[in-house]
Amino acid sequence: MTDEFSFVRLDHVQLDIPAGAEDACRAFWNGVLGMDELPKPPVLAARGGCWFRGGGVEVHLGVTPDFRPARKGHPGILVRSLDALAERLAAHGHEAVWDDNLPGHRRFYADDAVGNRLEFLEPEAAPTET
Repeated sequence: MTDEFSFVRLDHVQLDIPAGAEDACRAFWNGVLGMDELPKPPVLAARGGCWFRGGGVEVHLGVTPDFRPARKGHPGILVRSLDALAERLAAHGHEAVWDDNLPGHRRFYADDAVGNRLEFLEPEAAPTET
């Protein structure tokens, strides 16, 4: 850390999407995940894509001409009720791939509507004293 500046929080994450995929992305980010679509400024809206916010998480989806889904790089999104989210994704045809390799967290990976990798995680409950 430096005295000259400090980080406040992550404002948003941007993921690439192919041209014409906005409706499929709306169906996933709004329809499945329940995030609100945000209006884009007109100059940016002309480029295509769409933006979403849910809780403290904001995701921008930007059109990329030579689109390839992100398979390694991904956002890690903290959630409450991880099991309920996994069930909701499964009910909409999106598989949750569980991974127990992060101590102190439960987590799974899933793909968005265009194949981008997403990580959803929740801190493990602390053991209670008896």
